[in-house]
Amino acid sequence: MHTENLARWSHDHRFHVSNATAERSTRAVMWITAVTMVVEIVAGWWFNSMALLADGWHMSSHALAIGLSAFAYATARRFAADPRFAFGTWKIEILGGFASAVFLLGVAIMMVTGSLERMFDPQPIRYQEAIVVAVLGLVVNLVCARILGNAHHHGHGHDHAHGHDHAHGHEHHHDLNLKSAYLHVIADAATSVLAIVALVGGWVYGWSWLDPLMGIVGAVLVAVWAKGLIVDTGRILLDREMDHPVVDEIRDVVETDADAGETRITDLHVWRVGKNVYACALTVVTHNHALNAEQIRQQLSVHEEIVHSTIEVHYCSDATAHDAATQ
Repeated sequence: MHTENLARWSHDHRFHVSNATAERSTRAVMWITAVTMVVEIVAGWWFNSMALLADGWHMSSHALAIGLSAFAYATARRFAADPRFAFGTWKIEILGGFASAVFLLGVAIMMVTGSLERMFDPQPIRYQEAIVVAVLGLVVNLVCARILGNAHHHGHGHDHAHGHDHAHGHEHHHDLNLKSAYLHVIADAATSVLAIVALVGGWVYGWSWLDPLMGIVGAVLVAVWAKGLIVDTGRILLDREMDHPVVDEIRDVVETDADAGETRITDLHVWRVGKNVYACALTVVTHNHALNAEQIRQQLSVHEEIVHSTIEVHYCSDATAHDAATQ
């Protein structure tokens, strides 16, 4: 690995593992959510309000998931210098985002179950009190969304200043751990909005069926968000990057007159080791005996997002190289 690329990757890795703004914001949102949860549960028990109790326990699931995101940041930072992690601890954050997304999917299932129970077994609703609770929950979640949104923009601006993919037209990769916490907050805010609509409709027009219906609508919305986050984080955890533009860029840089057997990549593996950086392992067949691994590594250095490369070069006659190229 080139010294400059190693230093660049180390900077990107340290920043995203110890992103103080994201970690601090996530932890703050966790505590805000937890305090609101306790207040609602205690008030629900004190005033014998099922609406308050239900909303409080629902918020507890989000507090737990957001806490998981904060824990992932702290763990990644704690083990950032541990040599047992070959490419650093960035994927701990991705794992935290994945687990949080699965948890979000579980919340959606619970929302559907609860809504179906209310649909087939309606319960009396204390509309005015429930509306106050829903509005309180919405305000809290809007504040939390603002906190996490500011953390996202801080990180996004840093990426524009130091990121490498922008120079090559690649997509911008968001902090998926921060995104998972943000989605929990937005999901709770969305369900609060739907709840307010349903409760007002039930209070004013007597549409008691609107409450469980909106619960199902909210659950579908949450499930869609959770699925997207699971796909994004799962792709990274499973190293499914061979359809990324950087793969074609590596081939374009290394292969010369591949059809004629000049130089051809016969085996290529690419995987992400940081938010915007990649490692690759490749085997090259060539009849150019002047070509070596260091020269190929120099050629790859034009793409700054490739921070580590393992290169194997096989020299062969023109006929052998031609046969390898046409297989």
